[in-house]
Amino acid sequence: MTTAADTPPVLIDGLQYCNWSREIFLEMRKGGLTAIHATVGYHEGFRETVRHLVDWRTRFRDNEDLILLARDSGDIERARATNRTAIFLGLQNPMPIEDDIGLIEMLFDLGIRFMQLTYNNQSLLGCGWMEEEDSGVTRMGREAIAEMNRLGMIIDLSHAGQRTALETIALSQRPVVISHANPRWLRDSNRNVPKAVLRALRERQGMLGLSLYPLHLPNGSDTTLNQFGNMAAEASEIMGAEHLGIGSDLCQNQPDSVVRWMREGRWTREMQAAASFPPRPSWFGSNLDFSRLSEGLLSAGFGKAETSLVLGGAWHRFIKASLPFGS
Repeated sequence: MTTAADTPPVLIDGLQYCNWSREIFLEMRKGGLTAIHATVGYHEGFRETVRHLVDWRTRFRDNEDLILLARDSGDIERARATNRTAIFLGLQNPMPIEDDIGLIEMLFDLGIRFMQLTYNNQSLLGCGWMEEEDSGVTRMGREAIAEMNRLGMIIDLSHAGQRTALETIALSQRPVVISHANPRWLRDSNRNVPKAVLRALRERQGMLGLSLYPLHLPNGSDTTLNQFGNMAAEASEIMGAEHLGIGSDLCQNQPDSVVRWMREGRWTREMQAAASFPPRPSWFGSNLDFSRLSEGLLSAGFGKAETSLVLGGAWHRFIKASLPFGS
């Protein structure tokens, strides 16, 4: 008979963009990952995105003993019952909807459950963090927010400018997420999140996924596990552990050429910066290391219950509320 003590913990990573392979899916299982949110694309249009979704269907078919396509919270339970990892699919850029509001529903029907309103630049929906002036949510952005709310597609503000983020949080009738970012006051980067946005996110029952990408961490690649725990503790002072998770931004086995695609797409001919992945911190190189994060959290004063929330419980709760069974 299975007891509560025998039930494995819920471990959820709110953002990964790996060079997907059976090796990585095996590591997810060995690492005990219950679910992840996987990026499907960045600057691709609708047709290219559908091609990526076709590739994902092939992965699900070829690795059905390890992973399954997750459409709602019930698929998390199905994955747990069959010792697999549930994979929610998402977009880090609204480029795939082009200028057609109807494509949001088409992508939702094809399995997309998360979408960022912006990446680094101004989009048709809002402003990315790298623009000099943040003009906020656009006319189409308001329509997109309402449509995503209607469908249950989760709004992600990880790369949004501050004004766009605050306006979206206020406009959305459903809680939104920042799937992979850290407190800005601990790493002086506009890619991270200021207190004003975190407070607004918490007030509207949103989620923050702490990023493990070196450029977002307080001491870059040299950030220690204890420093990660201290960063989580500071974020928790605003968000509370019940609204705090992990969005590792793991890009395992991706070639450096992918960095340039992320940053530059096709919108420029100029190289923006050195295009290579920074070294990952020594304590997080793959999904095999996910449970190790508990060491950093416990060292920073998190209790066992709070640690369980940050490592997956909070994401599980959020997904159950946002994507209930049968949605």
